[in-house]
Amino acid sequence: MQPTETITPERTLANLVTSQAGAARVFHHYGLDFCCGGQTTLQSACDTAGLQAQTVISDIVNGQQAQEGAFIRVDELSPNELIDHILDKFHQAHRLEVPHLVKMARKVEDVHGDKPTCPTGLSAHLEHMHVALEEHMLKEEEILFPMIRSGQTAMASMPIRVMEQEHDEHGKNLARLCELAHEFEAPPEACATWQALYLGLKELKEALMQHIHLENNVLFPCVLRV
Repeated sequence: MQPTETITPERTLANLVTSQAGAARVFHHYGLDFCCGGQTTLQSACDTAGLQAQTVISDIVNGQQAQEGAFIRVDELSPNELIDHILDKFHQAHRLEVPHLVKMARKVEDVHGDKPTCPTGLSAHLEHMHVALEEHMLKEEEILFPMIRSGQTAMASMPIRVMEQEHDEHGKNLARLCELAHEFEAPPEACATWQALYLGLKELKEALMQHIHLENNVLFPCVLRV
């Protein structure tokens, strides 16, 4: 396990997720936005959410006791290593998972469309997210990431700003996804496909938040500092 570091309410959400094993899991539990809102301090985020900062800190510390596997300090990776990590862990996974979730959402809406609890409009929104995400990832793979790898950091600032703006749109899409899927709480009458859909959507939300966090709060600042 990583060396113990003092966790204070003045540290930002992004800093804690980057440096503390299990912080992302705790923030997901409390609904704290560490990707687009990563530069918010823990204290400020807790004040807004009506939470006690020390309770959240205790959960992070206690959770580290049961943390399994090696915790990757992404802030210690080089830009090229970060890009490789993002491509391997997120780009490939999104391309495999989102189309599968779209199909499941269509099936649920087709079969259960007459129920008031049915997530009507979910498949259309997921299709919109799929297109936006694919276009975004291609821009990174074909323009921004090669620029960073080749050391053209001075030219990367404008593409980075565009990516950050698109990340904000992804964040809004995630918020709408949560609304349409009723915060991923399956109703009692939900079939196995419906339950699996909500579980997959929850995992997608968490993965996409981690993806955005790594770029907004780790990779991009690292590149812009060079």
